[in-house]
Order: sequence, then structure tokens, then C-alpha cells
Amino acid sequence: MKVILKKEVAGVGKENDVVEVAAGYARNFLIAGDLALKATPGNMKIINEERKSESKKKEKETESFRKLAQKIESISSTIKVLAGEDNKLHGSVTSQDIADALAREGIQIDKRKIVLGEPIKSLGIYHVAIKLHPEVEVTTKVWVIKE
Repeated sequence: MKVILKKEVAGVGKENDVVEVAAGYARNFLIAGDLALKATPGNMKIINEERKSESKKKEKETESFRKLAQKIESISSTIKVLAGEDNKLHGSVTSQDIADALAREGIQIDKRKIVLGEPIKSLGIYHVAIKLHPEVEVTTKVWVIKE
């Protein structure tokens, strides 16, 4: 029996997938548990419309992240830190410090989106990757200077 999944079901498929399952499994578990609908022409049309609207929504979201990425790429942030005589930092520059520096520039970024390969422990210029969206990653320049 063909059904349209309303939610992801482990071992069967993802949301909005049309899958072929045993009739008893469909009736007694998937449909009864409100996890699926019968794959009728009317339901198929509804699902196709939902897929189209979801696709447009994702496209708009990706485009907004691309615009934000262009803005981030065009600026550089400065972080003032305490450093010893040999230009070694007392501590390190964290992703939160970089997020705060970007916030001073007017860009709000969650610190978990900032990808630091290794901790920044000395003065200098660093190129830091920010993963805004699964399809959008940008690199910004961060200047770490002595206070």
C-alpha cells in the first residue's frame, strides 16, 4: 500500500515521502498513529503544493543568509586582549569573543556558528569561518591586538 509520511519514521522514510509498505502496517500503525496518509490523488496534490511552498521558503532563507554572508565578508573585526611581552595572550580568543566583536559591528551571530579550527592564543590577523546555513559558509577577518 502506498502512503505519504507526515513525519519521519525510522527505517521507512522522511516527512512527505511516498513509500510502499505492507497494508497492515499502513492501516494499523502509520495511519492509526497519524504518521501517514493514504496516497490518494488528492493527498498527492496537497503534498506537492507543500513541497513547492517549502522549497520557496528554503530558497528565500538561503538567499537572506547569502546577503548576510556578503555583509560579514566585507567587514573585519578587532578584538583587544591582554598579552604578555612575547605577544602570547593571557587565555585565548573564543568564538563568544568573535560573536561579540561582530555584534559591535551590527551583526548578530550565534557563537555556535563560528568555526575555530584551534584556539587563538597569539596576536595577529586571523581568517575565521562562520557556517551560517548548511549551504552558506563565509570567512571574516579578525584582528587580535594588544590592549
